[in-house]
Amino acid sequence: MTPPGALPLKLVVSGPVGAGKTTFVQTLSQTPVVATEAEASEDIGKANTTVAFDFGTLTLEGQELHLYGTPGQDRFSFMWEVLCEGALGLVLLVAGDRPQDFLPARNIFEFITSRVAVPFVVGVTRQDQPRVWAPADVALYFGLPERHVLGLNATSPEDARRVLAHLLELTLSALAPVPAASGPSPLA
Repeated sequence: MTPPGALPLKLVVSGPVGAGKTTFVQTLSQTPVVATEAEASEDIGKANTTVAFDFGTLTLEGQELHLYGTPGQDRFSFMWEVLCEGALGLVLLVAGDRPQDFLPARNIFEFITSRVAVPFVVGVTRQDQPRVWAPADVALYFGLPERHVLGLNATSPEDARRVLAHLLELTLSALAPVPAASGPSPLA
């Protein structure tokens, strides 16, 4: 339970269609996930798709975390920015066995991070499948440090928690005060 007067924290899960966003939210959520699935109106490789967002919750040491999965189609891009406002972090998922989705994933990532300053990790899903890209190769494709890209199976609770923990570690390390340098300032 979130302490009285404290707002719940928000985690956003985004990425292209079929990357595993809904599955990831369902895997992490401790409550039934509210999904806004509708029949796909165009050929996206699956019958249904998220049209607003998926929503679940997770409690971490008494603090409630709201989990939002975004739609993956460009026509719902307005939701990406809206959901990321005030977010604790962003998990951008990309299916590791679908390199044709890497450019749309990078476009989503750049769209969000150019508008909202949000800590992030990129999750390369389907690591349990054959012929999947390694996280290090996806980091190279995205031009990101390897520490920001993790491999996972979105159906694995251990993997989902590991990704969340890594995002929190990156976020907290970015907030840590920088120790004062001993000796004279290089600007002096």
